[in-house]
Amino acid sequence: MKYNIKLKNEKDIIVLRESCKRLAVVLQTLAKEVKPGVTTGYLNDLAYKLITEKGDKPAFLNYQPFGASYAYPGSVCISVNDEVVHGIGGDRVLKEGDIVGIDGGVTHKGMISDSAVTVAVGKISKEDEELMRVTKEALMAGIKAAKGGNYVNDISKAIEKSIPKKYGIVKILSGHGVGYKVHEEPYVPNFDDGVKGPKLVPGLVLALEPMVNHGTDEVYLADDGYTFITKDHKKSAHFEHTILITEGEAEILTSW
Repeated sequence: MKYNIKLKNEKDIIVLRESCKRLAVVLQTLAKEVKPGVTTGYLNDLAYKLITEKGDKPAFLNYQPFGASYAYPGSVCISVNDEVVHGIGGDRVLKEGDIVGIDGGVTHKGMISDSAVTVAVGKISKEDEELMRVTKEALMAGIKAAKGGNYVNDISKAIEKSIPKKYGIVKILSGHGVGYKVHEEPYVPNFDDGVKGPKLVPGLVLALEPMVNHGTDEVYLADDGYTFITKDHKKSAHFEHTILITEGEAEILTSW
């Protein structure tokens, strides 16, 4: 199979590092603002302010992925509880015990970064703490496997292996290349799909992002055309880093 992969050159990588650094600061700031009584719209508006005041653009705002009937209206994706990804900020008020995924991107001098965190709203259950821990550890397992000379499927296998069987791994959504566009090839499944995929070579930039559910791995698309929701309405967690493939260990560009 042929893949349309565009490696980043040294100049691109310098700019991308800065884009990722700026995004990490935005996500850290938003995470501190997550508390009971805050609306998802407030978080979205704050993200817009933080990104644009430095002369950058929210990478997701007005982005229209393939198959979507309209452009995404938010500056960041904000997904609460059973919302897996791509939730749209609005009037929803966060409550004690919720968990909220914040997924953002920054376009800095033409280079796009992508990262996500899941944050507790006040005190959450032990089960939800465990879900978040498992998902974050799955991301780190994938990054550890993203060594130069390995293949995409090595990442997928490592992510799946790290997640206990009782959890549902979302299969219809995956990691992907990033940098020149929000979504680039190759796509990186969070489970072993039996496809070796392309070789990991220096200059390849990936956004790894396991999405893990308390229950079933099945999801459905909400009426807004963007938000994916767990079919059994149990909670979901999501963590994501943009990484650079090198000759050895991958470099995490979005360290929050």
